[in-house]
Amino acid sequence: MHISCLYLILLAHLFMKSFEIPEFYRSPLISSIKQKRKDGDKLKKDFTPTHLDFGDVQFYLARHFGFCYGVENAIEIAFKTVYENPNKRIFLLSEMIHNPQVNGDLLKSGVRFIMDTQGNMYHPWDELNHDDIVIIPAFGTTLDIEEKLKLIGIDPLKYNTTCPFVEKVWNRSEQIGMKGYTIIIHGKPSHEETKATLSHSSIHAASVVVKDLAEAKKLALYIQQKKPSAEFYTEFANQFSIGFDIEKDLQKIGVVNQTTMLASDTQEIAAYLKEVIQETYNLDDSHIQDRFADTRDTLCYATNDNQSAAKGLLAQEADLAIVVGGYNSSNTSHLVELCEEKLPTYYIENETCILSNETISHFDLHTHQVKVSHNFLPIKKPLRILITSGASCPDAIVERVIERISEIRGVEMKIENV
Repeated sequence: MHISCLYLILLAHLFMKSFEIPEFYRSPLISSIKQKRKDGDKLKKDFTPTHLDFGDVQFYLARHFGFCYGVENAIEIAFKTVYENPNKRIFLLSEMIHNPQVNGDLLKSGVRFIMDTQGNMYHPWDELNHDDIVIIPAFGTTLDIEEKLKLIGIDPLKYNTTCPFVEKVWNRSEQIGMKGYTIIIHGKPSHEETKATLSHSSIHAASVVVKDLAEAKKLALYIQQKKPSAEFYTEFANQFSIGFDIEKDLQKIGVVNQTTMLASDTQEIAAYLKEVIQETYNLDDSHIQDRFADTRDTLCYATNDNQSAAKGLLAQEADLAIVVGGYNSSNTSHLVELCEEKLPTYYIENETCILSNETISHFDLHTHQVKVSHNFLPIKKPLRILITSGASCPDAIVERVIERISEIRGVEMKIENV
């Protein structure tokens, strides 16, 4: 049996697991909705939203949203580690996931962060000792950091919460790298997961990161030998593996991804580079695999489901959309991008961002600033609102957002009766 098939079987068994996460992250309303949808759509083919009728306010919830397998796994390990080691110093390498409430709760429980998401140190390595516990976050980490921990006497894999789908990308990179393909990673160069993937793929093959289609097109010019080779090292500074040889390392490639990126963007980049390789080497479809690896199986199921559900949500006529999640969450930002294409969209961390019936504090993806908007809720009845959230956002926050909007619009119907 092919190794990727075995890996999928393993993942299928893993997903049967029920996680023990703090109850304050759960929502009775959202849990019952998700269970009902799951019971009626076991194959996950229906991406139409769930309609909550509050009379004067109509909410439409995406078919899939909120905590994914990797996030619940990470949260369970982290809180269990805290509970079972009351007398030890516990460190998180960086943010567990990109959600301020979850990270804040871990800090309150006594966990310390070694560094921020950009790699700026809060605690120098020489502050740590072999008795300390270090938790690896869901994004994974680089081999260099793993080695630093080993030299201190800390096992980096003992409290490892790396998402299985991130590891799946690493495994696929290894497979195609061993066959001589260079790894093209679609991801944000500064993101922890992309840094980890570049580190792991680089031990098996030459690797380079492209953040979007525009960068893929720049890379294509080197594949086609239309730009001087020397310019590559400046144009893609800090985005390629040590020893990358532009003269030979772009002749045979495969595309993998940061799991939180838009699946459609990854597929577009892969299709574009495949066409470039095909034209450059005059290959027909039967020989394309000689220089281009098929890596479609590296796309994350949860990212795919949430993005497909967002598209299904947008088929519903509505007045505005609200997307809930951490402002540094990559997967959440892509949901915002999808919603912004159709209607006014407000990206918020939690219910406290809804300041009043007229005012909301929200994150602007284009300026990367939090701003305050007025008159965000149209004066009309019924008011139709689309809601979704990122993979690191607790369902309890989504419920509180629904409650907050209902409260300020004077809706008296109790959630438990909806």
